[in-house]
This record gives sequence, structure tokens and C-alpha cells, in this order.
Amino acid sequence: MALEFTDANFQAEVLESDQLSVIDFWAEWCGPCRAIGPVIEELSKEYHGKVKIGKVNVDVNPQTSTNYGITSIPAILFVKGGKVVDKQIGAVPKSVLDKKIQAHL
Repeated sequence: MALEFTDANFQAEVLESDQLSVIDFWAEWCGPCRAIGPVIEELSKEYHGKVKIGKVNVDVNPQTSTNYGITSIPAILFVKGGKVVDKQIGAVPKSVLDKKIQAHL
């Protein structure tokens, strides 16, 4: 199951992690976010133990969203070593996200 990243745990869970983190910025009211949700869940199962895959609800965690300049959702950031190494804006097929994850492992 995808992790839940929050304003409170983002620093420890993502920025201080030595693993690649994939963060889905989303909101309940966002149709494309709901469409990509099952893809995020599948990827979190497939990469369990290798990649931290989680979600940030932008309505509940405004600070993290602001810190990364999130203005459109879904926005998926790929973070490694505390730095954003890639990003994807909008709902895309699973294969696109999988390819990006593989490129950064």
C-alpha cells in the first residue's frame, strides 16, 4: 500500500531517505488524481522495499505542496538524495511511471 507523506513526516520519510521516493501530490476532488491512484498502489506493491512510493494530499498538507511549487495535480515527483530528479504532471499510463522509476534506481 502506498505510504502517506505529510507536512510532518516529509523531511524524515523522503528527504532523509537513501531510497528513491515517488510522491503523488493529489486531492479527493481531482478526477485525474483518482484515475491514477490505482496505478500508484500497483507500483507501491511492485517496488515494495526498493522504492518509497506514497501520496501527499495537497488539501491537508499545504506546506509540502507549496515547498515544491505544486500548482497542477496530479503531480508526481521523483526524489533521490533529497533532490527532485524527475517529475510528471498529469495522469499517465503505468508504463511511463515505471520507466521513470527504472531510470533512477
